[in-house]
Amino acid sequence: MASVSCDSSGRRRIQFTGADRRRYTLRLGEVSAKQANTVRGHVEEIVRAQVTTTTPAESTNWWLSQCDEVMIDKLASVNLAAKRTSATLGAFIDDYIQSRSDVKSGTTTMYGHTKRCLIEYFGSGKALRDVSAGDADLWRLWLFSHEHLSENTARRRIKLARQFFRAAARRKLITDNPFDGIPTTVRENLKRMVFVTRDDIQKVLDACPNPEWRLIFALARYGGLRCPSEILALRWGDVDWEHNRITVHSPKTEHHAGKDQRIIPLFPELLPHLQECFDHAVEGAQFIITGYRDAKQNLRTQAERIIKRAGVLPWVKMFQNLRSTRETELAESFPLHVVCAWLGNSQPVAMKHYLQVTDDHFGQAIRCEKKVTPNPTLQASVSDTKPLAIRKQDKLYHDDLHTDADNCERVQSREVGLQGFEPRTKRL
Repeated sequence: MASVSCDSSGRRRIQFTGADRRRYTLRLGEVSAKQANTVRGHVEEIVRAQVTTTTPAESTNWWLSQCDEVMIDKLASVNLAAKRTSATLGAFIDDYIQSRSDVKSGTTTMYGHTKRCLIEYFGSGKALRDVSAGDADLWRLWLFSHEHLSENTARRRIKLARQFFRAAARRKLITDNPFDGIPTTVRENLKRMVFVTRDDIQKVLDACPNPEWRLIFALARYGGLRCPSEILALRWGDVDWEHNRITVHSPKTEHHAGKDQRIIPLFPELLPHLQECFDHAVEGAQFIITGYRDAKQNLRTQAERIIKRAGVLPWVKMFQNLRSTRETELAESFPLHVVCAWLGNSQPVAMKHYLQVTDDHFGQAIRCEKKVTPNPTLQASVSDTKPLAIRKQDKLYHDDLHTDADNCERVQSREVGLQGFEPRTKRL
Protein backbone atom coordinates (compact mmCIF):
# COMPACT_ATOMS: atom_id res chain seq x y z
CA MET A 1 0.00 0.00 0.00
CA ALA A 2 1.05 3.58 -0.66
CA SER A 3 0.51 6.55 1.59
CA VAL A 4 0.35 10.30 1.01
CA SER A 5 2.05 12.72 3.36
CA CYS A 6 2.54 16.48 3.40
CA ASP A 7 5.37 18.55 4.84
CA SER A 8 5.12 21.95 6.55
CA SER A 9 5.57 23.85 3.27
CA GLY A 10 2.64 22.08 1.61
CA ARG A 11 4.64 19.79 -0.68
CA ARG A 12 3.19 16.32 -0.91
CA ARG A 13 4.92 12.99 -1.37
CA ILE A 14 3.91 9.36 -1.80
CA GLN A 15 5.70 6.62 0.10
CA PHE A 16 5.32 3.01 -1.08
CA THR A 17 7.02 -0.37 -1.15
CA GLY A 18 8.16 -1.38 -4.62
CA ALA A 19 8.10 -4.76 -6.31
CA ASP A 20 11.66 -5.33 -5.05
CA ARG A 21 10.43 -4.88 -1.43
CA ARG A 22 12.35 -1.63 -1.05
CA ARG A 23 10.86 1.57 0.35
CA TYR A 24 10.54 4.49 -2.11
CA THR A 25 9.42 8.11 -1.93
CA LEU A 26 7.79 9.85 -4.90
CA ARG A 27 7.92 13.62 -4.41
CA LEU A 28 4.99 15.38 -6.09
CA GLY A 29 5.57 18.97 -5.04
CA GLU A 30 2.75 21.44 -4.39
CA VAL A 31 -0.35 19.56 -5.56
CA SER A 32 -3.83 19.20 -4.11
CA ALA A 33 -4.85 16.29 -1.91
CA LYS A 34 -7.17 15.04 -4.68
CA GLN A 35 -4.36 15.02 -7.23
CA ALA A 36 -2.03 13.27 -4.78
CA ASN A 37 -4.61 10.55 -4.10
CA THR A 38 -5.11 10.03 -7.84
CA VAL A 39 -1.37 9.52 -8.30
CA ARG A 40 -1.30 7.20 -5.27
CA GLY A 41 -3.94 4.97 -6.88
CA HIS A 42 -1.94 4.69 -10.12
CA VAL A 43 1.27 4.01 -8.17
CA GLU A 44 -0.40 1.10 -6.36
CA GLU A 45 -1.68 -0.26 -9.70
CA ILE A 46 1.78 -0.06 -11.29
CA VAL A 47 3.38 -1.85 -8.32
CA ARG A 48 0.67 -4.53 -8.42
CA ALA A 49 1.33 -5.10 -12.15
CA GLN A 50 5.09 -5.33 -11.53
CA VAL A 51 4.64 -7.89 -8.77
CA THR A 52 2.25 -10.06 -10.77
CA THR A 53 4.11 -9.46 -14.08
CA THR A 54 0.90 -8.32 -15.75
CA THR A 55 -0.19 -5.21 -17.62
CA PRO A 56 -1.49 -2.25 -15.60
CA ALA A 57 -5.13 -1.29 -15.92
CA GLU A 58 -6.13 0.63 -19.03
CA SER A 59 -6.85 3.76 -17.03
CA THR A 60 -3.33 3.69 -15.56
CA ASN A 61 -1.78 3.18 -18.99
CA TRP A 62 -3.74 6.16 -20.28
CA TRP A 63 -2.60 8.24 -17.30
CA LEU A 64 1.02 7.31 -17.97
CA SER A 65 0.70 8.33 -21.60
CA GLN A 66 -0.59 11.76 -20.55
CA CYS A 67 2.17 12.45 -18.03
CA ASP A 68 4.67 15.14 -18.99
CA GLU A 69 8.42 14.63 -19.09
CA VAL A 70 8.94 15.89 -15.54
CA MET A 71 6.47 13.42 -14.08
CA ILE A 72 7.85 10.56 -16.17
CA ASP A 73 11.35 11.33 -14.89
CA LYS A 74 10.06 11.25 -11.30
CA LEU A 75 8.34 7.89 -11.87
CA ALA A 76 11.46 6.53 -13.58
CA SER A 77 13.61 7.54 -10.58
CA VAL A 78 11.54 5.19 -8.37
CA ASN A 79 11.33 2.36 -10.94
CA LEU A 80 7.67 2.97 -11.80
CA ALA A 81 8.20 3.87 -15.49
CA ALA A 82 10.81 3.78 -18.20
CA LYS A 83 12.57 6.95 -19.17
CA ARG A 84 11.28 8.43 -22.40
CA THR A 85 14.57 8.76 -24.20
CA SER A 86 12.76 8.90 -27.57
CA ALA A 87 9.62 10.86 -26.73
CA THR A 88 10.45 13.57 -29.26
CA LEU A 89 9.72 13.12 -32.95
CA GLY A 90 13.29 13.20 -34.24
CA ALA A 91 14.78 10.95 -31.56
CA PHE A 92 11.98 8.42 -31.80
CA ILE A 93 12.12 8.11 -35.60
CA ASP A 94 15.90 7.70 -35.49
CA ASP A 95 15.53 4.99 -32.86
CA TYR A 96 12.79 3.25 -34.86
CA ILE A 97 14.72 3.27 -38.14
CA GLN A 98 17.83 1.97 -36.40
CA SER A 99 15.83 -0.87 -34.82
CA ARG A 100 14.41 -2.01 -38.18
CA SER A 101 17.36 -4.12 -39.24
CA ASP A 102 14.90 -6.53 -40.89
CA VAL A 103 14.01 -4.23 -43.79
CA LYS A 104 15.92 -3.77 -47.03
CA SER A 105 17.97 -0.75 -48.01
CA GLY A 106 15.24 0.54 -50.31
CA THR A 107 12.74 0.58 -47.45
CA THR A 108 15.26 2.35 -45.23
CA THR A 109 15.62 5.00 -47.91
CA MET A 110 11.84 5.50 -47.96
CA TYR A 111 11.92 5.80 -44.15
CA GLY A 112 14.47 8.57 -44.56
CA HIS A 113 12.31 10.51 -47.03
CA THR A 114 9.31 10.35 -44.68
CA LYS A 115 11.43 11.34 -41.68
CA ARG A 116 12.77 14.37 -43.55
CA CYS A 117 9.23 15.54 -44.38
CA LEU A 118 8.05 15.08 -40.79
CA ILE A 119 11.04 16.86 -39.24
CA GLU A 120 10.89 19.72 -41.75
CA TYR A 121 7.24 20.37 -40.92
CA PHE A 122 6.98 19.58 -37.19
CA GLY A 123 10.56 20.05 -36.01
CA SER A 124 12.86 17.49 -34.46
CA GLY A 125 11.97 18.45 -30.89
CA LYS A 126 8.21 18.08 -31.35
CA ALA A 127 6.75 15.82 -28.66
CA LEU A 128 5.01 12.79 -30.10
CA ARG A 129 1.92 13.27 -27.94
CA ASP A 130 1.56 16.85 -29.22
CA VAL A 131 0.95 15.72 -32.81
CA SER A 132 -2.83 15.71 -33.24
CA ALA A 133 -5.08 14.36 -35.98
CA GLY A 134 -5.55 17.91 -37.19
CA ASP A 135 -1.77 18.30 -37.45
CA ALA A 136 -1.63 15.13 -39.53
CA ASP A 137 -4.26 16.53 -41.92
CA LEU A 138 -2.29 19.76 -42.31
CA TRP A 139 0.93 17.80 -42.92
CA ARG A 140 -0.81 15.90 -45.72
CA LEU A 141 -1.77 19.18 -47.41
CA TRP A 142 1.81 20.42 -46.90
CA LEU A 143 3.13 17.44 -48.85
CA PHE A 144 1.21 18.71 -51.89
CA SER A 145 1.85 22.44 -51.52
CA HIS A 146 5.49 22.37 -50.37
CA GLU A 147 6.91 19.04 -51.55
CA HIS A 148 4.76 18.99 -54.73
CA LEU A 149 4.23 15.25 -54.40
CA SER A 150 1.79 13.26 -56.47
CA GLU A 151 -1.25 11.73 -54.79
CA ASN A 152 0.22 8.22 -54.67
CA THR A 153 3.64 9.37 -53.41
CA ALA A 154 1.98 11.40 -50.66
CA ARG A 155 -0.08 8.38 -49.66
CA ARG A 156 3.08 6.30 -49.34
CA ARG A 157 4.66 8.93 -47.08
CA ILE A 158 1.51 9.07 -44.94
CA LYS A 159 1.48 5.29 -44.67
CA LEU A 160 5.04 5.26 -43.32
CA ALA A 161 4.26 8.13 -40.92
CA ARG A 162 1.32 6.13 -39.63
CA GLN A 163 3.69 3.18 -39.20
CA PHE A 164 6.04 5.32 -37.09
CA PHE A 165 3.26 6.51 -34.80
CA ARG A 166 1.73 3.04 -34.52
CA ALA A 167 5.07 1.84 -33.15
CA ALA A 168 5.01 4.75 -30.67
CA ALA A 169 1.51 3.74 -29.57
CA ARG A 170 2.62 0.16 -29.01
CA ARG A 171 5.42 1.46 -26.78
CA LYS A 172 2.83 3.40 -24.78
CA LEU A 173 4.37 6.73 -25.74
CA ILE A 174 1.07 7.97 -27.19
CA THR A 175 -2.53 6.86 -26.80
CA ASP A 176 -3.89 7.47 -30.30
CA ASN A 177 -2.35 7.42 -33.76
CA PRO A 178 -3.01 10.84 -35.37
CA PHE A 179 -2.61 9.38 -38.86
CA ASP A 180 -5.42 6.84 -38.50
CA GLY A 181 -8.24 7.53 -40.92
CA ILE A 182 -6.13 9.25 -43.60
CA PRO A 183 -6.32 7.32 -46.92
CA THR A 184 -3.06 5.55 -47.74
CA THR A 185 -4.10 3.05 -50.42
CA VAL A 186 -2.19 3.68 -53.64
CA ARG A 187 -4.62 4.26 -56.49
CA GLU A 188 -4.12 3.22 -60.09
CA ASN A 189 -3.12 5.98 -62.53
CA LEU A 190 -4.16 4.97 -66.03
CA LYS A 191 -2.46 8.04 -67.50
CA ARG A 192 0.95 6.66 -66.48
CA MET A 193 0.39 3.22 -68.01
CA VAL A 194 2.20 2.78 -71.33
CA PHE A 195 2.17 -0.23 -73.64
CA VAL A 196 5.67 -0.62 -75.10
CA THR A 197 5.29 -2.22 -78.51
CA ARG A 198 7.60 -4.85 -79.91
CA ASP A 199 8.77 -2.47 -82.63
CA ASP A 200 9.85 0.14 -80.06
CA ILE A 201 11.60 -2.35 -77.82
CA GLN A 202 13.44 -3.81 -80.81
CA LYS A 203 14.78 -0.35 -81.64
CA VAL A 204 15.94 -0.05 -78.04
CA LEU A 205 17.60 -3.48 -78.13
CA ASP A 206 19.44 -2.52 -81.32
CA ALA A 207 20.73 0.66 -79.62
CA CYS A 208 22.07 -1.11 -76.52
CA PRO A 209 25.86 -0.83 -76.11
CA ASN A 210 26.49 -4.42 -74.97
CA PRO A 211 24.84 -7.84 -74.48
CA GLU A 212 24.12 -7.23 -70.78
CA TRP A 213 22.02 -4.16 -71.50
CA ARG A 214 20.14 -6.05 -74.20
CA LEU A 215 19.42 -8.81 -71.70
CA ILE A 216 18.29 -6.29 -69.04
CA PHE A 217 15.70 -4.83 -71.41
CA ALA A 218 14.68 -8.29 -72.65
CA LEU A 219 14.23 -9.67 -69.14
CA ALA A 220 12.04 -6.70 -68.19
CA ARG A 221 10.01 -6.65 -71.43
CA TYR A 222 9.72 -10.35 -72.31
CA GLY A 223 10.37 -11.99 -68.93
CA GLY A 224 8.35 -9.55 -66.82
CA LEU A 225 11.10 -9.38 -64.15
CA ARG A 226 11.32 -6.55 -61.64
CA CYS A 227 14.26 -4.28 -62.27
CA PRO A 228 16.78 -4.04 -60.72
CA SER A 229 16.08 -6.42 -57.81
CA GLU A 230 15.09 -9.60 -59.67
CA ILE A 231 17.30 -9.05 -62.72
CA LEU A 232 20.48 -8.45 -60.71
CA ALA A 233 19.69 -11.47 -58.51
CA LEU A 234 19.72 -13.90 -61.46
CA ARG A 235 22.53 -16.48 -61.48
CA TRP A 236 23.57 -18.86 -64.22
CA GLY A 237 22.57 -21.71 -61.94
CA ASP A 238 18.97 -20.42 -62.09
CA VAL A 239 18.73 -21.18 -65.83
CA ASP A 240 17.47 -24.68 -66.60
CA TRP A 241 18.53 -25.01 -70.24
CA GLU A 242 17.26 -28.59 -70.50
CA HIS A 243 13.67 -27.82 -69.45
CA ASN A 244 13.61 -24.21 -70.74
CA ARG A 245 12.85 -22.66 -67.36
CA ILE A 246 14.31 -19.89 -65.20
CA THR A 247 14.12 -19.63 -61.42
CA VAL A 248 13.51 -16.00 -60.42
CA HIS A 249 14.41 -14.90 -56.88
CA SER A 250 12.17 -12.08 -55.64
CA PRO A 251 13.60 -9.93 -52.81
CA LYS A 252 10.43 -7.83 -52.80
CA THR A 253 8.07 -10.68 -51.87
CA GLU A 254 10.40 -13.03 -50.02
CA HIS A 255 8.86 -12.08 -46.66
CA HIS A 256 5.62 -13.77 -47.80
CA ALA A 257 5.40 -17.52 -47.34
CA GLY A 258 6.29 -19.32 -50.57
CA LYS A 259 6.90 -16.07 -52.47
CA ASP A 260 10.68 -15.94 -52.25
CA GLN A 261 11.05 -17.34 -55.76
CA ARG A 262 9.07 -18.41 -58.81
CA ILE A 263 9.71 -20.31 -62.05
CA ILE A 264 9.07 -18.77 -65.45
CA PRO A 265 9.41 -20.26 -68.93
CA LEU A 266 12.50 -19.51 -70.95
CA PHE A 267 10.47 -17.52 -73.46
CA PRO A 268 11.70 -17.63 -77.08
CA GLU A 269 12.21 -13.86 -77.03
CA LEU A 270 14.69 -14.25 -74.14
CA LEU A 271 16.72 -17.15 -75.52
CA PRO A 272 18.99 -15.30 -78.02
CA HIS A 273 19.89 -12.54 -75.53
CA LEU A 274 20.53 -15.02 -72.74
CA GLN A 275 22.67 -17.15 -75.03
CA GLU A 276 24.64 -14.07 -76.13
CA CYS A 277 25.42 -13.16 -72.51
CA PHE A 278 26.38 -16.76 -71.79
CA ASP A 279 28.85 -16.74 -74.69
CA HIS A 280 30.46 -13.53 -73.36
CA ALA A 281 30.42 -14.55 -69.67
CA VAL A 282 33.69 -14.90 -67.80
CA GLU A 283 34.47 -18.45 -66.76
CA GLY A 284 33.29 -19.10 -63.23
CA ALA A 285 30.90 -16.13 -63.15
CA GLN A 286 27.92 -16.64 -60.87
CA PHE A 287 25.66 -13.69 -61.66
CA ILE A 288 24.27 -13.19 -65.14
CA ILE A 289 24.47 -9.39 -64.97
CA THR A 290 27.93 -8.44 -63.70
CA GLY A 291 28.58 -4.90 -64.91
CA TYR A 292 25.93 -2.89 -63.08
CA ARG A 293 25.86 -4.26 -59.55
CA ASP A 294 26.96 -1.11 -57.73
CA ALA A 295 24.07 0.21 -55.63
CA LYS A 296 25.10 3.76 -56.51
CA GLN A 297 24.55 3.12 -60.23
CA ASN A 298 21.18 4.26 -61.52
CA LEU A 299 19.97 1.85 -64.19
CA ARG A 300 17.02 4.06 -65.08
CA THR A 301 19.23 7.01 -66.05
CA GLN A 302 21.39 4.92 -68.38
CA ALA A 303 18.31 3.14 -69.76
CA GLU A 304 16.76 6.50 -70.63
CA ARG A 305 19.89 7.47 -72.57
CA ILE A 306 19.69 4.23 -74.55
CA ILE A 307 16.01 4.78 -75.35
CA LYS A 308 16.70 8.31 -76.60
CA ARG A 309 19.61 7.00 -78.68
CA ALA A 310 17.21 4.53 -80.30
CA GLY A 311 14.97 7.41 -81.41
CA VAL A 312 12.12 6.32 -79.13
CA LEU A 313 10.36 8.75 -76.80
CA PRO A 314 11.13 7.68 -73.18
CA TRP A 315 8.07 6.53 -71.31
CA VAL A 316 7.20 7.05 -67.65
CA LYS A 317 7.68 4.27 -65.06
CA MET A 318 10.24 2.77 -67.38
CA PHE A 319 10.75 -0.77 -66.07
CA GLN A 320 7.30 -0.99 -64.46
CA ASN A 321 5.61 -0.43 -67.83
CA LEU A 322 7.83 -3.02 -69.51
CA ARG A 323 6.61 -5.52 -66.93
CA SER A 324 3.02 -4.32 -67.32
CA THR A 325 3.25 -4.70 -71.11
CA ARG A 326 4.44 -8.28 -70.82
CA GLU A 327 1.69 -9.24 -68.39
CA THR A 328 -0.91 -7.74 -70.73
CA GLU A 329 0.50 -9.76 -73.63
CA LEU A 330 0.59 -13.04 -71.71
CA ALA A 331 -2.97 -12.52 -70.44
CA GLU A 332 -4.14 -12.72 -74.07
CA SER A 333 -2.89 -16.30 -74.40
CA PHE A 334 -2.83 -17.85 -70.92
CA PRO A 335 -5.20 -18.00 -67.91
CA LEU A 336 -4.70 -15.10 -65.53
CA HIS A 337 -3.71 -17.31 -62.59
CA VAL A 338 -0.88 -18.77 -64.71
CA VAL A 339 0.29 -15.32 -65.79
CA CYS A 340 0.29 -14.08 -62.18
CA ALA A 341 2.30 -17.12 -61.09
CA TRP A 342 4.91 -16.26 -63.73
CA LEU A 343 4.96 -12.52 -62.97
CA GLY A 344 4.85 -12.91 -59.18
CA ASN A 345 1.80 -10.81 -58.32
CA SER A 346 -1.82 -11.48 -57.38
CA GLN A 347 -4.80 -11.29 -59.69
CA PRO A 348 -6.30 -8.19 -57.99
CA VAL A 349 -2.96 -6.39 -58.25
CA ALA A 350 -2.56 -7.45 -61.87
CA MET A 351 -6.01 -6.19 -62.84
CA LYS A 352 -5.60 -2.92 -60.94
CA HIS A 353 -2.00 -1.94 -61.70
CA TYR A 354 -0.69 -4.03 -64.63
CA LEU A 355 -3.23 -5.11 -67.25
CA GLN A 356 -3.82 -2.50 -69.95
CA VAL A 357 -6.38 -1.82 -72.66
CA THR A 358 -4.43 -1.33 -75.89
CA ASP A 359 -5.20 -0.03 -79.37
CA ASP A 360 -5.03 -3.62 -80.64
CA HIS A 361 -7.98 -4.49 -78.41
CA PHE A 362 -10.07 -1.80 -80.10
CA GLY A 363 -8.89 -2.97 -83.50
CA GLN A 364 -9.83 -6.57 -82.76
CA ALA A 365 -13.25 -5.46 -81.54
CA ILE A 366 -13.86 -3.49 -84.75
CA ARG A 367 -12.75 -6.38 -86.92
CA CYS A 368 -15.02 -8.77 -85.03
CA GLU A 369 -17.90 -6.32 -85.40
CA LYS A 370 -17.41 -6.21 -89.14
CA LYS A 371 -17.55 -9.99 -89.29
CA VAL A 372 -20.87 -10.28 -87.47
CA THR A 373 -22.67 -7.25 -89.01
CA PRO A 374 -25.66 -8.53 -91.06
CA ASN A 375 -25.73 -7.73 -94.80
CA PRO A 376 -29.17 -6.42 -95.89
CA THR A 377 -28.62 -7.59 -99.47
CA LEU A 378 -27.91 -11.13 -98.31
CA GLN A 379 -30.91 -11.06 -95.97
CA ALA A 380 -33.22 -10.06 -98.82
CA SER A 381 -32.10 -12.96 -100.98
CA VAL A 382 -32.07 -15.69 -98.37
CA SER A 383 -35.32 -17.18 -99.64
CA ASP A 384 -33.89 -17.45 -103.16
CA THR A 385 -31.27 -19.91 -101.95
CA LYS A 386 -33.90 -22.50 -100.95
CA PRO A 387 -34.40 -25.51 -103.23
CA LEU A 388 -37.23 -25.27 -105.77
CA ALA A 389 -39.32 -28.03 -104.16
CA ILE A 390 -39.20 -26.32 -100.77
CA ARG A 391 -40.15 -22.97 -102.30
CA LYS A 392 -43.19 -24.59 -103.99
CA GLN A 393 -44.23 -26.26 -100.74
CA ASP A 394 -43.97 -22.94 -98.90
CA LYS A 395 -46.14 -21.29 -101.59
CA LEU A 396 -48.85 -23.93 -101.29
CA TYR A 397 -48.81 -23.56 -97.50
CA HIS A 398 -49.22 -19.78 -97.68
CA ASP A 399 -52.00 -20.13 -100.30
CA ASP A 400 -53.90 -22.50 -98.00
CA LEU A 401 -53.62 -19.96 -95.17
CA HIS A 402 -55.10 -17.24 -97.36
CA THR A 403 -57.97 -19.54 -98.43
CA ASP A 404 -58.80 -20.44 -94.84
CA ALA A 405 -58.73 -16.80 -93.89
CA ASP A 406 -61.15 -15.90 -96.70
CA ASN A 407 -63.61 -18.61 -95.62
CA CYS A 408 -63.64 -17.41 -92.00
CA GLU A 409 -66.74 -15.48 -90.94
CA ARG A 410 -66.12 -11.89 -89.99
CA VAL A 411 -67.29 -11.53 -86.39
CA GLN A 412 -67.14 -7.76 -86.54
CA SER A 413 -69.92 -7.68 -89.17
CA ARG A 414 -72.50 -9.58 -87.12
CA GLU A 415 -75.15 -7.39 -85.54
CA VAL A 416 -76.28 -7.71 -81.92
CA GLY A 417 -79.75 -9.20 -81.49
CA LEU A 418 -82.72 -7.39 -79.91
CA GLN A 419 -82.77 -9.70 -76.90
CA GLY A 420 -79.56 -8.18 -75.54
CA PHE A 421 -76.03 -9.36 -75.17
CA GLU A 422 -76.75 -12.55 -73.22
CA PRO A 423 -78.43 -15.52 -75.03
CA ARG A 424 -81.95 -16.51 -73.94
CA THR A 425 -82.40 -19.23 -71.29
CA LYS A 426 -85.40 -21.23 -70.02
CA ARG A 427 -86.09 -18.74 -67.18
CA LEU A 428 -86.12 -15.76 -69.56
